[in-house]
Amino acid sequence: MAPRGLALFVLSIALWPQAPDAALRRATAAHQAGDLETAVTAYRECLKADPANLTALINLGAALSRQGDYSEAIKVYKSGLKRYPKNQTLSLNLALAHYKMGSIPEAAQELEALHAAAPDNRQATLLLADCRLQMGKNAAVIELLAPLNKREPDDLGVSYMLGTALLREKRDEEGQLVLEPIFRRGDSAEARLLMGVVKLNLADFPGALEELKKAVELNPKLPSVNAYHGLALMETGDTAAAAEAFRKELALNPTNFPANLNLAVLLKQEQKYDEALKILERALRIRPGDFGVRYQQAVIALVQGRTEESRAVLEALVKDAPEFKEAHVTLATVYYRLKRKEDGDRERAIVNRMNAEEQERQAKAPTDATRQPRQDKTP
Repeated sequence: MAPRGLALFVLSIALWPQAPDAALRRATAAHQAGDLETAVTAYRECLKADPANLTALINLGAALSRQGDYSEAIKVYKSGLKRYPKNQTLSLNLALAHYKMGSIPEAAQELEALHAAAPDNRQATLLLADCRLQMGKNAAVIELLAPLNKREPDDLGVSYMLGTALLREKRDEEGQLVLEPIFRRGDSAEARLLMGVVKLNLADFPGALEELKKAVELNPKLPSVNAYHGLALMETGDTAAAAEAFRKELALNPTNFPANLNLAVLLKQEQKYDEALKILERALRIRPGDFGVRYQQAVIALVQGRTEESRAVLEALVKDAPEFKEAHVTLATVYYRLKRKEDGDRERAIVNRMNAEEQERQAKAPTDATRQPRQDKTP
């Protein structure tokens, strides 16, 4: 059982029992028989004669998607929406095509509009929640799914996504309460994964590793399980095994953001800069503007000798994220290399101030480590 409740999303097909012409009848028959090449050709013939044929537009896009030609399917759906801007099937199929291409922000944009127009569209709601979850918009996931969870507390897909968002927000008690229907099912991969996430949040890395190792053994194809297993391996010092776990996750789900980012970090450490940069570009498509991704790109630019490029990225980054201490540290280094001592001194002073403030907070904080959850690397 896939708890996310959306692994079985399929593209909608508007097959008519009584096709209006021979081309459409031939296309739908081929489509139903799985002969996608014939179906695509026949749908195009139909649209050549009647460009406004809604059934042919929807089914052509669906057939192209089944062939894996999502880019062409997106063109078809967009052309259909120009004629039928309020058609929910076209909108949902367009979002699904973006989703299956790994273009999560584009899928989310379409789904936000569809959800606003049709808030009772369950498939759109669940897919939007998944997109928000992948983009790290955990509070938005909670806002979207909390009402649905109250109405349907035993829906495991809703419980899983909502509970995951709550755990990421460090709302562990609420998250475990929402996830109770999954825990009740006994020793499952889903339950082990979620307990592993809780232990990661509490900085119990050996305990998290034990839970996540068992989760992988129970179901190695469970979404995100390899990514979290990789994170636990990183935290316990086994970077080689961590990289392997991240690669396993990406083989199943290329849009998993933590797996992309953390694998790129490990590749950077191994000085495999070109491969790391390619993966960082993919991560940035999943979460545009992400501070962590931009920082890693700047660091790689610096070590590759592209100092001015690194400077530009870091200056923009500290403007957008003024409390990002590592970015200030690296920017100071960049300025000194560029012989801009005054600017470097300014950045160093900012870092010194931030260190002093952090020491003051630590002095006032509780000493019991179990009360101080870690800063999660998978926001």
